[in-house]
Amino acid sequence: MAELDPEDAKIVTLARSSRARTGAAEGAAVRDTDGRTYAAATVALPSLRLTALQAAVAAAVSSGAEGLEAAAVVTESGELDAASVAAVRDLTAGAPVLRADTAGTVVDVLT
Repeated sequence: MAELDPEDAKIVTLARSSRARTGAAEGAAVRDTDGRTYAAATVALPSLRLTALQAAVAAAVSSGAEGLEAAAVVTESGELDAASVAAVRDLTAGAPVLRADTAGTVVDVLT
């Protein structure tokens, strides 16, 4: 895979940090159309369950983001949850979603 744009590398790093900090299954980060970033980890409470990407999108939307430039998820999973990708697509249909392994290496980009 080609070298990452520095801004995309930043959201991969933020996603990786969120996952590591909480010990969650996944970490995610999104960059909105104003260049602001939002990071989150998997939420697994008895009354609330969100994937990391859903939580990052929710943080962006609750802060007033109207669109996303890109998203990144750090996960051990071989694929991204469809509901996670749908949350990004609800905001911006063509935003790339980068899937990275736990070392931060991007292994897939959904467009």
